[in-house]
Amino acid sequence: MRSLIVLAVVGLLAQLVDGSLGMAYGVTSTTLLLAVGITPALASASVHIAEMGTTLMSGVAHWRFGNVDWSKILWMAIPGGVGAFLGAVILSSISTEAAKPYIAVFLFGLGVYILARFSFRRKEKPVRVRPIPGKFLGPLGLVAGFLDAAGGGGWGPISTPTLLSSGRMEPRKIIGTVDTSEFVVASCASVGFLLALSVSEIPFDVVGALLVGGLVAAPGAAWLVRLLPMRILGTAVGGVILITNMRTFLGAIGISGGTATLVYVLIVVVWLAALAFSIWVNRQDKARGSVAEGQPA
Repeated sequence: MRSLIVLAVVGLLAQLVDGSLGMAYGVTSTTLLLAVGITPALASASVHIAEMGTTLMSGVAHWRFGNVDWSKILWMAIPGGVGAFLGAVILSSISTEAAKPYIAVFLFGLGVYILARFSFRRKEKPVRVRPIPGKFLGPLGLVAGFLDAAGGGGWGPISTPTLLSSGRMEPRKIIGTVDTSEFVVASCASVGFLLALSVSEIPFDVVGALLVGGLVAAPGAAWLVRLLPMRILGTAVGGVILITNMRTFLGAIGISGGTATLVYVLIVVVWLAALAFSIWVNRQDKARGSVAEGQPA
């Protein structure tokens, strides 16, 4: 019973981060399940079945708070669902471990770019809302969906930073759109797992605990996205991308031991400084806007 309560708390925290930053539910939950000895296929299956409920609740909440760009949903969700189904079916026979260092390097680079774009560029807006072509969204959804099911998490970590780096959508719209379309991805992955695995193997008590925690957190996370200013939200996402990928990234480029620890600390310090700076810039912009509104025409 105690372990199920812990899992529910983990589900709550993971969904709070996922719903407010567009990533981390799958990665956080799967990592925990692997740590307690659940096989990769069963861990990913459990998380995705739970996500059917959490993503539905999160999608409805994001929709109610105006965080969803519906013109992007089908372009991402359908290829994402196809990729997730394929990833779930072949997880037991093909390992994605070899690709993880390359993905980490790619995401780490995006994290650096996003942090610089949203934190330190003051003379121009970090986002200019423009159309994003379907020929870009479709392949992105397919790859992110496949990695999400095959690797136990990847829809948000791949989709959110890639869309943020384009500078064509508001961060809150990206997070709401990615979270809402994930319902289709989670559902297709779950169908794939149920076809490839024995239903009796799936730990439904674990699924239930993760689901309850996620359902509690989903509305609050969607509200938080609407509340946070664009610059601060983008900076927060950039930092999370760096922190969640830096261990694999540093290993991929041959940095370990004390040097790696020093780099970890440096990255965290830079991120916190960037977050503080983005908050200060946001306050300065609001102050200038208030002064401009008060001037006579």
